Amino acid sequence: MNDLTLDLANLQRTTPTSHGAPARGKIDSAAKDFESVFLSQMLETVWESVPTDGPMGGGMGESVFRSLMIQDIGKQMAQQGGIGLTARVKSELLALQEGRAK
Repeated sequence: MNDLTLDLANLQRTTPTSHGAPARGKIDSAAKDFESVFLSQMLETVWESVPTDGPMGGGMGESVFRSLMIQDIGKQMAQQGGIGLTARVKSELLALQEGRAK
């Protein structure tokens, strides 16, 4: 047996377990990331109505800072439970994964 055959045998032996707990961890992460991005997009629309005038308002710096702040707020909201989108996305991703496995 050469090294390639050995590696293929190891891959085939470990592939079924990759659809178990590690895949669920990735699905949890993907679902939470999706909700985080969704919330950030919603907040972006809300923050567009906040004026940026004033003694230190406006400019490219504020635009960049505001974007980063909104992304962070979206992440924090998703970490705290968000609007329940994570659970729904996770269940859909799991259903898709199970359908593909069959």
